[in-house]
Amino acid sequence: MFGYMVRRVLQMAVVLFGLTLLLFVLLKTMPGDPARIMAGLGATPESIEVLRHRLGLYDPLYVQYWRLISGLVNGQLQAMTYHKPVWTVIMERLPATVELGVAAVILALFVSIPAGLLSAIYRNSPLDYVVTTAALMGISIPVFWFALMLMMVFGVILHVLPVSGRGETLFGWSFLTVDGLRHLIIPSVALSSVLMALNARLTRASMLEVMRQEYIDTARAKGLRERVVLIKHAFRNALAPVVTNIGLQVGAIFAGAVLTETTTAWPGIGRLIYDSILRRDQSVVFGLALFMGACYMISYLVVDLLYAYIDPRITYD
Repeated sequence: MFGYMVRRVLQMAVVLFGLTLLLFVLLKTMPGDPARIMAGLGATPESIEVLRHRLGLYDPLYVQYWRLISGLVNGQLQAMTYHKPVWTVIMERLPATVELGVAAVILALFVSIPAGLLSAIYRNSPLDYVVTTAALMGISIPVFWFALMLMMVFGVILHVLPVSGRGETLFGWSFLTVDGLRHLIIPSVALSSVLMALNARLTRASMLEVMRQEYIDTARAKGLRERVVLIKHAFRNALAPVVTNIGLQVGAIFAGAVLTETTTAWPGIGRLIYDSILRRDQSVVFGLALFMGACYMISYLVVDLLYAYIDPRITYD
């Protein structure tokens, strides 16, 4: 297991290096002049030219690339528009996205896995049709549109929930206050809608496949209770693809957070990367993209390690 982890960490380092090259090329080919955008509409050509030199936009490409990499490593890379180190800007916004993402995942798991399990057990029943239809709608409806509908119904029409912002926080977390918790409901439900649908469909499909296996019939023939057969034998073996999907959803949380946070004015990483792209803040976009890529790969590694715990037949020796 240790050797496997070492190999995976080395692979992650190689992938991150390739990602830095790809990101740098994309940033340099992206249309728009960062200096002109930062200077504003009323800026003179002379002031824009001075700003270009100050930002180092005329330096050779390899110098600009090394400045981004070394600045991220030593923590000294400055955000162009925030006048702070990039990591400081990211860490200021990270708690909001972590809070939103964790709330969305917990909500999705508590709803989707039982729904998919019951849908598989009571196949072709009215409950199965309801779960399948709801899952199809959850996959089909865009996250931002669902967030807007929730804002309109619960915020504008019913006046029971706030429609934007993060609300009051305690120690940097909004779920610790009543006002912050009320602000968290709409964006977390909107972000979890796709996660619920995917997990419910995958849980149902995986359970139906496992329940057709011979060892399930053997367990029933031994006289085991149906609940023991379904939970201990069927559900545990059906859990592996569900765990994989949950690990992959870490990236989906960041991708969906861009739309959800922008729609609901939630001050997290998704809103930060959207604003940074509009402002052509290459340092922040570069740092955020690397951070998200690292989160993706760490989540994949955790999922692979969990496989060995869920299914003892899987080894990495």
